[in-house]
Amino acid sequence: MDLASIVRVLGGELHGDAECVITGLAPLETATPQDLSFLSNPKYQQQLAASRAACVIVSPALGDAALARGACIVTAQPYLYFAKVTQLWKQQRDLAGGDGSGKAVSLVHPSAVVDATAVVDPTARIGPLCVVEAGARIGAHTVLKSRVTVGEDCVVGARCILHAGVVIGADGFGFAQDGERWEKIEQLGAVQIGDDVEIGANTCIDRGALQDTVIEDGVKLDNLIQIGHNVRVGRNTAMAGCVGVAGSATIGPNCTIGGGAIVLGHLTLGANVHISAATVVSKSILKPGHYTGMFPIDENASWERNAATLKQLHSLRDRIKTLEKELPK
Repeated sequence: MDLASIVRVLGGELHGDAECVITGLAPLETATPQDLSFLSNPKYQQQLAASRAACVIVSPALGDAALARGACIVTAQPYLYFAKVTQLWKQQRDLAGGDGSGKAVSLVHPSAVVDATAVVDPTARIGPLCVVEAGARIGAHTVLKSRVTVGEDCVVGARCILHAGVVIGADGFGFAQDGERWEKIEQLGAVQIGDDVEIGANTCIDRGALQDTVIEDGVKLDNLIQIGHNVRVGRNTAMAGCVGVAGSATIGPNCTIGGGAIVLGHLTLGANVHISAATVVSKSILKPGHYTGMFPIDENASWERNAATLKQLHSLRDRIKTLEKELPK
């Protein structure tokens, strides 16, 4: 694509040769004279000056520095603009047959198993070795990468992406103890996934015990996440890799949960709650804010103060012992 085509679709203010042809997208440090790159953080301005990129997407504040180097596209949100460039790039690649060959891409791979009672939108893509079980529904323009399983009666909305190995609708972890053995509780609910959801590789979302597990519109889940049965995740919430959400937890809209964090069962996180990586959420949090820690969880600023104090406990203990010895008997 030439720069003129990119700007015509996405906007922005182009400075440089509009007919310059871009053959790839790359970071500043590895970009070639045929690549388009971006700079959103001013602290990497030194890399901008040294970059060999054909053109760099920058904010107005960095426009002069970019112009001193060469061609640039000036836009208010460079990172967001670059995200849209990647989408445009993929669309062009898909139109060319995925590999640039121009050959049509089959929407349902021959190795996929789709039950006769499943409903798959004609525009959805079902990848190699996928399984779509009885009564499941797959929405428009949704993509199932290789080895995705969508269990019986589960629903995946429109424009979703499910990466390799995702399992939707496995049984939730439900057992009743009978003496020294466990009696299985049949999981009779399903999973409801909204529109524009992306789910990373090998993430598992369990079906509900009686009611459905629900993932609302716009949710983004990273790799290796476990969502327990009857969980509800609000719209536009994002979770990083290896998060675990136990059964019947409710997570509000516009939340973020850092990698490796755990949310215990039956808890509620309100809207705009942000959980740091590796935090164990052991109580419901309704107040918007940033929360961190395991001893116990607290507002982030308070947790940082306590953590700094914790590092000094050993020396404080020694000082107290010395003072005690000096006190009159």
